[in-house]
Amino acid sequence: IIKHTALRHCINSSSREIDREREREREREREREREREMDDGKPLLRSKQEEEVDEQEHQKQNLGPTEEFVYESKKLWQIAGPAIFTAFCQYSLGALTQTFAGLIGDLELAAVSFENSVIAGLAFGVMLGMGSALETLCGQAFGAGKIRMLGIYMQRSWVILLFTSFLLTPVYIYSPPILQLFGVTEEISQAAGEFALWMIPQLFAYAFNFPIQKFLQAQRKVFVMAWVSAVVLVLHAVLSWIFMLKWGWGLVGAAVMLNTSWWLIVVLQFIYIVITKSDGAWSGFSWLAFSDLWGFVKLSLASAVMLCLEFWYL
Repeated sequence: IIKHTALRHCINSSSREIDREREREREREREREREREMDDGKPLLRSKQEEEVDEQEHQKQNLGPTEEFVYESKKLWQIAGPAIFTAFCQYSLGALTQTFAGLIGDLELAAVSFENSVIAGLAFGVMLGMGSALETLCGQAFGAGKIRMLGIYMQRSWVILLFTSFLLTPVYIYSPPILQLFGVTEEISQAAGEFALWMIPQLFAYAFNFPIQKFLQAQRKVFVMAWVSAVVLVLHAVLSWIFMLKWGWGLVGAAVMLNTSWWLIVVLQFIYIVITKSDGAWSGFSWLAFSDLWGFVKLSLASAVMLCLEFWYL
């Protein structure tokens, strides 16, 4: 009996040792798999390596407080400056349209103002918030060297924001009663509602533009966005004057130019991405864009709630 018990104990000990060895082997295999995933992205990490070299050179300089402030501010504005300029240009599209509408008449000015601030403002906050989920996902993918995932994430965001655009379309269609709930007169509500119907294409331009911008920002390609926005703003100013004032198209001309300008921004940015392949981040359309949509939606909704509360408050 004693021998049998001792033998059983030895067998059990050996089994536990074998199980522990198998678990360690599985852990090593998972570690090797993670290393292989990182290795696959090494050729695409040039910008990250350049940052590390630049940081090492900076540390060798032993800068004082003032020089340190200037150095860090310069690096910050290299990214923030073009991004701010891009936002300014795109905001100015609506502001210029309102200015030209005011030169036509008071009713036209009121119609454009209420559509821009209430109807389009609601859609802008929701769409930008939903698209802001890419700031987290694209940043993680770029930092981990999984550059190709940036294109997948952008396409996934397109799918979700296009669906969101269809959900928001009734807000444009039924904008007159919505505006009247806020105390807007019937005459202005009807004019703004008619203008809102013409502005539905702008809503779908948002669905493509915001993911593209987050995609480019994650790779620090902010100068592309700035140049595109600047060119479109100049064209918008000139053509709005021609359509709205010179040719007398009024609100129809305003809608045509706003829609055209926003879609031109989308098209020019996308052409740049396709031509340059965005350093490997764009490899064409993929069915992977339709996978894991629910997880993406949850993150997008959280981003939308936070941004909408801030945007609508302002």
